Amino acid sequence: MNILSLLADPSAWAALLALSALEIVLGIDNLVFISVLTARLDARQAHRARQIGLSLAFVFRVLMLVTLTWLARLAAPLFDIFGMAISWRDIILIGGGLFLIAKATHEIHGEVEGRREVAATAGSANFGWIVVQLVAVDLVFSLDSIITAIGTTEHLEVMVAAVGIAMLVMYMAASPVGYFIAEHPTTKMLVLAFLVLIGVALIADGFDVHIPRGYIYFAMAFAAAVEGVNVAAKQKRGGRSSR
Repeated sequence: MNILSLLADPSAWAALLALSALEIVLGIDNLVFISVLTARLDARQAHRARQIGLSLAFVFRVLMLVTLTWLARLAAPLFDIFGMAISWRDIILIGGGLFLIAKATHEIHGEVEGRREVAATAGSANFGWIVVQLVAVDLVFSLDSIITAIGTTEHLEVMVAAVGIAMLVMYMAASPVGYFIAEHPTTKMLVLAFLVLIGVALIADGFDVHIPRGYIYFAMAFAAAVEGVNVAAKQKRGGRSSR
């Protein structure tokens, strides 16, 4: 089916809307991680890192979409552990989950201990290391996202368009989310806790124990709403005390 036929096909538009929404939701994990990683950079470097992170996420998703055969090979069993088949996909998800848990735990420890970046000359090295981490986590989240979304439509053009729309929405939201997390330490701690939860979910997926993402996203949305009310209340109290 050519592009003109797709434009005139209502089912293709319905699939585009559904898949775009799904990709935006699945991209929340990636956006949260990017925001946490860039919180310690200055404004200019943080903006550059977010651009690089989201651009890589888009490239990885499109590459995976056009290499569906490769994705199928990733799902082929490599070996068994206690009767459970383990594939390259499982290894990537388990490794990514462990990395998220380790990174979030390290950041939580730094927040609790009051650690601060004091070496100004380490800025470039920190930026480079953050980009390396973004590449690794983008690969994990892209794999999880595309494998989850492939069953929505059979048209590659629709899938690429949906990924592009989701990346555009994430790009527009990245700066406000990053700024908000950087300005509110309690919010950052909440986000880090959710990264641990997401890491556990990825490891569970790697061992073929699926935790419905709806439960995780509902918990995130509820906690974010409560934290939003808490931040608004603090700002209101601060405004009253300054009068």
